[in-house]
Amino acid sequence: MGRIAIYTLLLFFCVLYLMPLFVMVITSFKSLGDIRTGNLMSLPTEWVLDAWQKAWSESCTGVKCEGIKSYFWNSFQMVIPAVAISTLMGAFNGYVISKWQFRGSNMLFSLLLFGCFIPFQVVLLPMAATLGYFGLANTTTGLVIVHVIYGLAFTTLFFRNFYVGVPDELVKAAKLDGAGFFTIFFKIMLPISTPIIMVTVIWQFTSIWNDFLFGVVYSGSETQPITVALNNLVNTSTGVKEYNVDMAAAIIAALPTLLVYIVAGKYFVRGLTAGSVKG
Repeated sequence: MGRIAIYTLLLFFCVLYLMPLFVMVITSFKSLGDIRTGNLMSLPTEWVLDAWQKAWSESCTGVKCEGIKSYFWNSFQMVIPAVAISTLMGAFNGYVISKWQFRGSNMLFSLLLFGCFIPFQVVLLPMAATLGYFGLANTTTGLVIVHVIYGLAFTTLFFRNFYVGVPDELVKAAKLDGAGFFTIFFKIMLPISTPIIMVTVIWQFTSIWNDFLFGVVYSGSETQPITVALNNLVNTSTGVKEYNVDMAAAIIAALPTLLVYIVAGKYFVRGLTAGSVKG
């Protein structure tokens, strides 16, 4: 009876947690007439895809009514290089700090950890001034640099904790065989880092894709990410409020992160556990 009660309680909270997603999905397939006459939890009387098509290519995000498709690809152009660069740099930093310690390396690691606790708002003005000085304001490249810099503290922490658990004898044996600094990194450390790489990719992809503050501050009209477009879509008033279009756009914006979790989620807990009790 105790186990039945536990599972019943878990099922209840699971349904409660998924209820907003259920409302979003069914609303996105309703027509406006169905939304007006039905209730929030009712299924569509007729399942239609008009809201999805309009959200993708016809909805208004301010003065333009071209949908969210261009902003969707803007996010990919920003996320992919930012995730790749921050992951590789974090792996390199973690490798150096854990296996090639130098004088002051622990202090450097502590300062990097401090970066994990700096709020976004603190870096807005100095980062804006820096991007303007280098001519990168309102560009995708500037957004990539911002996310790489801000995410570097987290990626370094992940990889450092993982590499601390790799036996030092492995590195020493490679040195005796004539392997150098970069050979050990690319031939030995990276190939065994799949779990923590997946953790970092999921963390960075989700954080960067869902970011709104940096996107709205540092992007231009042609480089805005999907989160900014979604905000503009929801807050644009040009007549009747189309809740089905808003819900469809929100689901489209969430699909890439959901796909990443489905494909790589099994590595997430494994990678975090591998580096959770080290150092």
